[in-house]
Amino acid sequence: MTAEVRLLDNRWDDAYAAKLDEPGKLLYRSNLLGADKRITNYGGGNTSAKVIETDPLTGEKVEVLWVKGSGGDVGTIKLDGFATLYMEKLEALKGLYRGVEDEDRMVGFLPHCTFNLNARAASIDTPLHGFVPFKHVDHMHPDAIIAIAASKNSKELTQEIFGADIGWLPWRRPGFQLGLDLEAFVRANPSAKGVVLESHGLFTWANDAKECYELTLAIINKAIAWFAAKTEGKAIFGGAAASSLPEEARRAIAARLMPEIRGRIGKEERKLGHFDDQPAVLEFVNSRNLQPLGALGTSCPDHFLRTKIRPLIVDFDPAKGDVDAVVAGLDAALEAYRADYKRYYDTCRHDNSPAMRDPNPVIFLVPGVGLFSFAKDKATARIAGEFYVNAINVMRGASTVSEYQGLPEQEAFDIEYWLLEEAKLQRMPKPKSLAGRVAFITGGAGGIGRATAARLVSEGACVVLADIDAGALTETRKEFEARFTNDAVRTVILDVTREDAVTAAFAEASVEFGGIDILVSNAGIASSAPVEETTLAIWQKNIDILATGYFLVSREAFRLFRRQGLGGNVVFVASKNGLASSPNASAYCTAKAAEIHLARCLALEGADAGIRVNTVNPDAVLRGSKIWTGEWREQRAASSKIEVSDLEEHYRKRSMLKLNVLPEDIGEAIYFLASDASAKSTGNVFNVDAGNAQSFPR
Repeated sequence: MTAEVRLLDNRWDDAYAAKLDEPGKLLYRSNLLGADKRITNYGGGNTSAKVIETDPLTGEKVEVLWVKGSGGDVGTIKLDGFATLYMEKLEALKGLYRGVEDEDRMVGFLPHCTFNLNARAASIDTPLHGFVPFKHVDHMHPDAIIAIAASKNSKELTQEIFGADIGWLPWRRPGFQLGLDLEAFVRANPSAKGVVLESHGLFTWANDAKECYELTLAIINKAIAWFAAKTEGKAIFGGAAASSLPEEARRAIAARLMPEIRGRIGKEERKLGHFDDQPAVLEFVNSRNLQPLGALGTSCPDHFLRTKIRPLIVDFDPAKGDVDAVVAGLDAALEAYRADYKRYYDTCRHDNSPAMRDPNPVIFLVPGVGLFSFAKDKATARIAGEFYVNAINVMRGASTVSEYQGLPEQEAFDIEYWLLEEAKLQRMPKPKSLAGRVAFITGGAGGIGRATAARLVSEGACVVLADIDAGALTETRKEFEARFTNDAVRTVILDVTREDAVTAAFAEASVEFGGIDILVSNAGIASSAPVEETTLAIWQKNIDILATGYFLVSREAFRLFRRQGLGGNVVFVASKNGLASSPNASAYCTAKAAEIHLARCLALEGADAGIRVNTVNPDAVLRGSKIWTGEWREQRAASSKIEVSDLEEHYRKRSMLKLNVLPEDIGEAIYFLASDASAKSTGNVFNVDAGNAQSFPR
């Protein structure tokens, strides 16, 4: 075994576990197992415990199966994520079972076995746990075990590695019959500690929670060590056929290609992208066996449900670096993929199969560059990429020690288009109004920027927050990650007056999310002085940030929108002062007026491409605003001959509606203009100033 081999650590804490009841130990075990992607992928695998509970109806002691509920993730599950079922009732279902053609009907009986009115739906794997005659059962999808399970001679390899400790069962779709098969195996092999399921994963069992956890780790570690010894010194994936480009070049190509792909596959449903160029990915995409192994498809059901049965391998030679040729060939490559997916559907479909779903690829493999994954939201795209990395690890092990085999197309189809799977999809909540969209927000760490970002994320968008203030940006990102998850937000330090920095920031957004759909140009500055005291430097700074900066980010957004071909949305945050003159603020008012007119010009230019451009005009948004924390606040108070502390009340009384304008009010207006609710509006000026007759647009 080489020094690079990293075995799984035993993280069980006896002192902590001693304080837990049996359901608590199940949760603890589950979270420990799910914390390492080498043990199981996100949402994959499940755990269970058979616990003695008090029946709420009879007061008697009954045996209850606690098992991960449908759609849960063992790494992040809470106690309410487990389904609970009476074991007696679950056992009674055997008398109703009429054979493999009865699988779907049996799932309908699981709710009748529910203990204590638990609303968590039981998964299709429930019988696999219930019928194993041990108190604790783990079902994991470790790469090292699936590499065995996906090998042509997986049964022989299982015996060679584990002897009589671990058995082997041939492929069968998860369900009631597989639960009966597992039970029969355990009763026929009472000394066995687990079983490898062909093309699927690992089951292990014990009568103690800690023992079950440690057994699972031991079996996986044994497989990891065995593969390390067997593969040492061997050519992986047939050896290298290409070399990886430098990291900077890889990201530059990803920034160029991902929006092109996104535009072509996202016309019916917007998609977000994820880029992965970790060493395992690069080893695979650069290999001689990339094409044949990629064509075989994935083996584990959890893998291809997330990634589709096979990826699209992009025809790119990193030694030549001709990205333009790749872009020119994308339409034909995608059409060929869709045609093959339709062949797969038409060949394998049944009379009652659901209609064909989106035929576009999820995974794109680019030699020398890495992996792109696309899905309806960032988390799903990222997870799909993680699953394909799992598949790569499986192919790595299986093809090195044996011959890798993907799941046959008919078996794959029968799971992908399983009526129960379709029913689960139909139960999914309706997408939010900005699902699949990305917003780039300048001034993103200020009051209006943060409020806008929060509003857009709450409607399903992802945001790139750009700001020149690194400290405020870091704090904002921490807040948003805690509030919305780190899939929803990215940050970039940006001086909007620097052309190269703007170009680089949009490239970063393209790598992180696949492109953008919404630009909120909000970077701000304010200055106040009589014209004779306004220096050229102050004048130029206002023009640079509020006019030139808005031009630079808009130009870059337009370029990206046109490449994607999905339309686009630009919202300028201008000011009441762009329409109504104000004393001692000539530089600021002039720059804000330039913004408004630039937006009108852009609305004319963008209409033919479905790019809408509108302007929000705030007034006196003091709370949370960075421009109101310095001299501007003092200067405006002096201009109005009032105390600084009275400024907010002064502006409230000055308004026609006698209301203060808050950052959230501006965010709401921006959301409206960025959403389809305003789909027929462009070139508009939308005042959010609590009423100011001077700034009525004319």
